[in-house]
Amino acid sequence: MGNTVLLEVRNRVAYVTLNRPEKLNAVNNEMIADLFETFDEVNQNPDIWVVLLTGAGRAFCTGHDLVMGRLEREDGEKPPRGDTDDLYVYLSRIWKPIVAAINGYCLAQGGGLALLSDIRIASDTAQFGWPQVRRGIASISGPTILSHYVPLGSALKFLFTGELCDAKEAYRIGLVQEVVPLDKVLERADAVASGIAQNSAPLAVRAIKEAAITGLAIGDFADRVANSRRAMQEMGETEDKQEGLDAFAQKRKPVFKGR
Repeated sequence: MGNTVLLEVRNRVAYVTLNRPEKLNAVNNEMIADLFETFDEVNQNPDIWVVLLTGAGRAFCTGHDLVMGRLEREDGEKPPRGDTDDLYVYLSRIWKPIVAAINGYCLAQGGGLALLSDIRIASDTAQFGWPQVRRGIASISGPTILSHYVPLGSALKFLFTGELCDAKEAYRIGLVQEVVPLDKVLERADAVASGIAQNSAPLAVRAIKEAAITGLAIGDFADRVANSRRAMQEMGETEDKQEGLDAFAQKRKPVFKGR
């Protein structure tokens, strides 16, 4: 992995940090490639059950690096695994839970990365927006992802005006699940991520996430129920399920192993 994304694994939690603080963690081709590689490790490493995603410095991510992006286009440089669009699709199929600690500015592609996280904890100083329209640029993550997670009018206000909102407003419209003081945002996100890793059976969590995400595209209620049943059946009879039932009967905390 390169230097633009840092990965540390502790106690079944992968701590993933966007690491271009001098550029407010703006996305360039190197970061896209590093994110693909990092989440390959997340996906393939059986010791990773949960991800905590955050940004170094005073921003979560301010979107695409417009200056670097122009130079990359002029040089004909392309990320080896695809661009941001391909990254969005890849991350949308990561069934391990992702908790985002949004420590500051969360703009454009940064908003897309945040929304592809499952639980979003924001600092009270965080700012959110999709300002591309003010640079004559359309958005991918806004109409594709944002409009599915907040009321359509709220999404279109972001996208049409390019205005930013604070963490309080982001919480009001459902863009984030919690708002905490800046000096507590990593601590709180870590508590949520570690709580999932310590208390929830990982295979069951992944089956639930897969059913919930894939179910968004299913219109018929009966088909959504069948989709959830399919995810549960594909998980099969696991050791963790038996451990959970045994622990309940024996009035003790279960010890899950991810199998």
